[in-house]
Amino acid sequence: MGSKQEKIGYLSAAIIVSLMACSPAQEQASTVVQAAPAPAANAIPRGPDGKPDLNGIWQVLSNANYNLEAAAPKAALALVPGDFVPVPAPEVVALGAIGAVPATFGVVEGGAIPYKPEAVARRDSNRENWLTSDPEIKCYMPGVPRATYLPHPFQIFHSDKAVFFAYSFAGAVRNIYLEDPGEAPLDAWMGQSFGHWEGDTFVIEVTGLDDRTWFDRAGNYHSYKLKVTERYTLVSANVIEYEATIEDPDIFERPWTIKMPIYRRLEAGFELPQFKCVEFVEELMYGKYRKGREAELFGADAND
Repeated sequence: MGSKQEKIGYLSAAIIVSLMACSPAQEQASTVVQAAPAPAANAIPRGPDGKPDLNGIWQVLSNANYNLEAAAPKAALALVPGDFVPVPAPEVVALGAIGAVPATFGVVEGGAIPYKPEAVARRDSNRENWLTSDPEIKCYMPGVPRATYLPHPFQIFHSDKAVFFAYSFAGAVRNIYLEDPGEAPLDAWMGQSFGHWEGDTFVIEVTGLDDRTWFDRAGNYHSYKLKVTERYTLVSANVIEYEATIEDPDIFERPWTIKMPIYRRLEAGFELPQFKCVEFVEELMYGKYRKGREAELFGADAND
């Protein structure tokens, strides 16, 4: 008789042979984990012309309108010197947390906007005087690219023959020319837009922009020589990858680019809300001319 160790070895070998006999090759193959199929290249919705279908109501979900660059939170956009740190200006202090500024993570490639050294002072002045200088406060149309990432939705209408953008804020609109219209005849708040397809990306070149528009509430600005090249790429049924390249030789050392996703509004029956804010700022801009103003300021007997 063999040793105890030999018997255990024979028994183990017999068990292995038995298991192999009970597991045909085809059954073994069926236990292999199969890789998930890659998503179809054409999974995005497309129009009759085969181009991506951008129709719908969209909105950016980021704090880019506060500052395109990364920045820490702070007490308010309008600050005055305090005993130890800057504090909210008297005009906004009552807003409390509502008037505070959330952190921004930055959407600028490379992190910083490449201002020319001589252009930084104007940016800083804009920032310090935000309360009286930001065109958003006065309901001026936001310009491009700011209209895209304001905290308001916008709607894209398009076919193979026409493309039109409608914005909730200030009732701003853009008609996108599909044939090169040449140089803009004059500067305008929303500029002149010329669009064309590059593969599945819709590219819009924007020129003729009024130099009074800002990029954000942090005072980032441009001159009348601004050119913005936007790129809209539908990456899924409900997400557009947005990219805008900014060129302005008077203000920036080189072109720079921002990137962010834009999301489709999916609420049932959702319609583009109207935010025609001109009437909301009438008191701010023209209240000093309103009849009865002196009585409000100095008492009911001011005119007696």
